[in-house]
Amino acid sequence: MPPRRRKQASQTPESDHAVVQEPVGAQPVEDDASAPETATTVTSITRVNEGHSAHHELAHRKHRKPLKQSRRLVFFLGALLGIFLAWYFAAAPEFSFDSLNDLNLDSFADFFEDMKGRLPYWILEEANDISQKEQTMLKTEAFAVGRAMYADGLRAKYPVVMVPGVISTGLESWCVTDTDECACEQYFRKRLWGSWNMLRAMLLDKNCWLKHIMLDPMTGLDPNGYKLRAAQGLEAADFFITGYWIWNKILENLAAIAYDPNMMHTAAYDWRLSYMDLERRDGYFSKLKTIIEENRNRLNEKTVLVSHSMGSQVIFYFFKWVEAEGPQFGNGGKSWVNDHIHAFVDISGSSLGTPKSIVALLSGEMKDTVQLNALAVYGLEKFFSRAERALLLRSFPGIASMLPKGGENVWGSLWSAIDDADSQAVSYGNFIQFRNTMSDLSAKNLTVPESIEYLFTQAPRWFRDRVEENYSHGLARTRAEVLANEADPRKWINPLEVALPNAPDLRIFCLYGVGKSTERAYVYQEERDKGLVKLNVSIAAGGMDAPVIMGEGDGTVSLITHSICHRWRDTNSKFNPGGSKVTIVEMQHEPERFDVRGGPKTADHVDILGRAELNELVLKVAAGLGDEIEDRFVSKLKDYAARIDLGEN
Repeated sequence: MPPRRRKQASQTPESDHAVVQEPVGAQPVEDDASAPETATTVTSITRVNEGHSAHHELAHRKHRKPLKQSRRLVFFLGALLGIFLAWYFAAAPEFSFDSLNDLNLDSFADFFEDMKGRLPYWILEEANDISQKEQTMLKTEAFAVGRAMYADGLRAKYPVVMVPGVISTGLESWCVTDTDECACEQYFRKRLWGSWNMLRAMLLDKNCWLKHIMLDPMTGLDPNGYKLRAAQGLEAADFFITGYWIWNKILENLAAIAYDPNMMHTAAYDWRLSYMDLERRDGYFSKLKTIIEENRNRLNEKTVLVSHSMGSQVIFYFFKWVEAEGPQFGNGGKSWVNDHIHAFVDISGSSLGTPKSIVALLSGEMKDTVQLNALAVYGLEKFFSRAERALLLRSFPGIASMLPKGGENVWGSLWSAIDDADSQAVSYGNFIQFRNTMSDLSAKNLTVPESIEYLFTQAPRWFRDRVEENYSHGLARTRAEVLANEADPRKWINPLEVALPNAPDLRIFCLYGVGKSTERAYVYQEERDKGLVKLNVSIAAGGMDAPVIMGEGDGTVSLITHSICHRWRDTNSKFNPGGSKVTIVEMQHEPERFDVRGGPKTADHVDILGRAELNELVLKVAAGLGDEIEDRFVSKLKDYAARIDLGEN
């Protein structure tokens, strides 16, 4: 292990984009559970303003404001009303009550416009603040974004196909024959991933749940006697469980600008499978190709592909598969993507993988790992040991597709990484660090590629074979390498080894969150008694401080994975031969304090799907106004990406 030059850096690196996270248990303020003081204040307001229905409506509106904001609003309106009355009576010495009949909303509007230049600055600032908060609140309501954009003239134009990630794809049982180990019939068409049935089965029928969910280690497909398939249709991706929306906000807002099931589809898939097995077993990519071609024939429009998380890798693989020639491929020809796809909208994608996947596969550590939501993580940690969790995840070849790509050039060496802060004592490139040396294993820290290689030594041989048969995690440094990799399906998930399709008309939009601490590196300790457990390493605990070293990202996916979007913009890039235009919009994580899903300005990995701004951007692309979207850079990723040595351009 390399010596430290100074004291270990803080768990959270210095960053202009760091945020203070709320406690996990924070709960929203319920409409019907207001504090007594709030109720008293509202009652008093109603009595004082008994004749003013506007105030009465404000006190009883569906979305109540916090006490402080309500008081500020009442004070502001009262002050403004007082100023108006004083001005009105002073300006009209011959005032009579009959003159009130001449008042109307237009006269009030003209008056307020005239008074803007005379009011104190703090009153105008207060009014603007209240107005902005009101607009933010309204944007969280169902259909609000879509209705506002419909009023501005936006209408459905391009058909939309949504490709979800792990969390938003439910898996349901199609097993109908009971076995000695499991009564399958009771689970027929029940979701064993993505519903309360999942948690119930984990708790009450653990062995049966495992029999359903685990894949055969030798074939990578369903074990004999069990069958799990991805739930289909729009309802398959709108909610993970009742009340926990995923794509529902986007579906609502698309509907508000005149979309319906004839113009939008979800392309759900069994995320456990390797990408080639998605086609072999389910014909997934053939079905996706058919949907897109049918859109073009029926509507005479290209398709907009919208992906989230792992879905970005699925779409990138599809681009290569659909144009490749051969009996197992799409045979679409080299211009198919340019002819059929208008835009690729990548939301919080994992194109270059995520460091968390190594930890999950190595030692079963499940702290919000591999895009699993809180409910799934809770169930896995509550009812399964680390060794069981690691074995379960290793049986899913799809999870291995999210291992980090690009090696030390992207993720760093023992001495430096592209996202290191000047004040860091130890580089992020020390991906697995050991603080106590017990053997040759813990005598040296490990980089990302070394950690993947070590994972292979700890996992069964079938796991390594499965990964190497389906995936590659390297970097093509020359154009000749990129060209040669076109014929190798193992490379097709890696945008650092194969290029985008030659599609000059294709528009790419990379939309992702920044400003939420995200796992970047880990401190491990070697197990003292290796006879007690199958794993000989685990994340440091007990007296060890900062076992998880945080970096920048959206809480799940490291910021570094989005660096490929920036390098696709390089002049004459070998990874973007058609010069497809790439637009990047970074979104700062600004969660609402009392909203468990973060509110309209969240940039969390999953909750960003409900962010008002993101919904606006998706609707603009779908309606044909993508050219109006401008780049926005909030983080330092543009500079980080420029430091990556990609070899020949």
